[in-house]
Amino acid sequence: MRDQFDLLVVGGGINGAGIARDAQGRGLSTCLVERGDLAGATSSSSSKLIHGGLRYLEQYEFRLVREALAEREVLLRIAPHIVWPMRFVLPHRPEMRPKWIIRAGLFLYDHLARRVSLPGTESIATARHPYGAPLKREITDAFAYSDCWVEDSRLVVLNARDAAARGAEVLVRTSFAGAERGPEGWTCRLVAEDGAERIVRARALVNAAGPWVLQAQDAAHARAQDRVRLVRGSHIVLPALYEGDQAYILQNDDRRVVFVIPYEGRFSLVGTTDVPHHGDAREAHCTPQEAAYLCSAVGRQFRRMPSPDEIVWSYSGVRPLHDDGADNPSAVTRDYVLKTDAPEGQAPVLTVYGGKITTYRRLAEEAVAQIGAAMGRAGTPWTASAALPGGAFGGLDLPGFEAEMARRHPWLPPATLRRLVRAYGSDLDALLDGASGPNALGEEYGAGFTERELDWLVRQEWARTADDVLWRRSKLGLHMPAEGQERLRRRLGG
Repeated sequence: MRDQFDLLVVGGGINGAGIARDAQGRGLSTCLVERGDLAGATSSSSSKLIHGGLRYLEQYEFRLVREALAEREVLLRIAPHIVWPMRFVLPHRPEMRPKWIIRAGLFLYDHLARRVSLPGTESIATARHPYGAPLKREITDAFAYSDCWVEDSRLVVLNARDAAARGAEVLVRTSFAGAERGPEGWTCRLVAEDGAERIVRARALVNAAGPWVLQAQDAAHARAQDRVRLVRGSHIVLPALYEGDQAYILQNDDRRVVFVIPYEGRFSLVGTTDVPHHGDAREAHCTPQEAAYLCSAVGRQFRRMPSPDEIVWSYSGVRPLHDDGADNPSAVTRDYVLKTDAPEGQAPVLTVYGGKITTYRRLAEEAVAQIGAAMGRAGTPWTASAALPGGAFGGLDLPGFEAEMARRHPWLPPATLRRLVRAYGSDLDALLDGASGPNALGEEYGAGFTERELDWLVRQEWARTADDVLWRRSKLGLHMPAEGQERLRRRLGG
């Protein structure tokens, strides 16, 4: 176990994991430290979208939208098992902007960045199109455009896995308890879950602690550089509200947008809210008011208004947005800001403010370039063309790869095969490790989850508790019978 690194990254969300991967790949020895589980907070509580952010065009954030649109294509290439295209339907109501303005905005959305694999916008007469089936009869027109879905918490884990495979040390359930700065680097105190302390030294520090960025800044006695604004986004999961693989983007009366997204085969995911959050981000939850707001937003445009009584699960994430002084939480920029503090004769620290999951790779690229330059070792960007673990399909698309896996493992039930392919991709053969039938996979917990998969998650993906497995490495908490979940909790705890 080493105690000297070039870089210590604080925070195991998407930004921290992405930075650790990029830095290690540039030859900077890196340690990633996370107080809880990887993606344990904001990064597992998103709307699960890789998107340009259509509504950001209204705020004239053209650079952010262009960068995000370009990243869709990159992430489709490097992680095709956990990122896939999705069609979005935007209903038009008379009280909205004129249709020609919406068409112009969608034309811009289609062309701000090079679009290779996603179909463009089309206009829809809802009475004659299947996409119109869930909508109220008075909604006669809609538009359909393309964005992407992502398994957000798996994206974090895969970045951490690739960082570790390249030599980084990844420490979960380990707190960053403090640091002292000197001319040769940082002396950092880390405290494991069992109370064991460890001192590590790093030439530079990256603060990617998300909602806790200011606390990490205080622990390092670092100079305050900027402010964050904590905004809570809540989501609800309902029994499926319609048939089909399309999602809906609904403009609410308060000019916010609410997504309705097909989820886990038999559910609909509805979100998100934008509410100022006060207190500890770990205690964030969907309030009754937020649940009612989301149900009402659906009911204004769908033929049937869902009831909060139908909610089968809800979750909330706290976004650590860069405080740009906007009055309305929905208008606060989703762009990221990086601040490097490198006083003469002192070790540098880079602090990450804001960001969104779509642009995490670009954020990481820029962050490593900045902190590397401060260390005299900027290195060369590389992550745009390197597949994440499981993403090497050998030239096949996702359906083609799934068919190949079905040929190799015909004994796997189709539903289980589909889930495994979309979780592990080209790592599936290694996970199955020569198994020729279900009896080789060990104890089954339900929903196709076996001891073999559990062993993989513990050994390869830092899973430690049942919640790590059921709600972050997967969403099996929605599918696994209660009896199987209880056995899993007895097996792991948590």
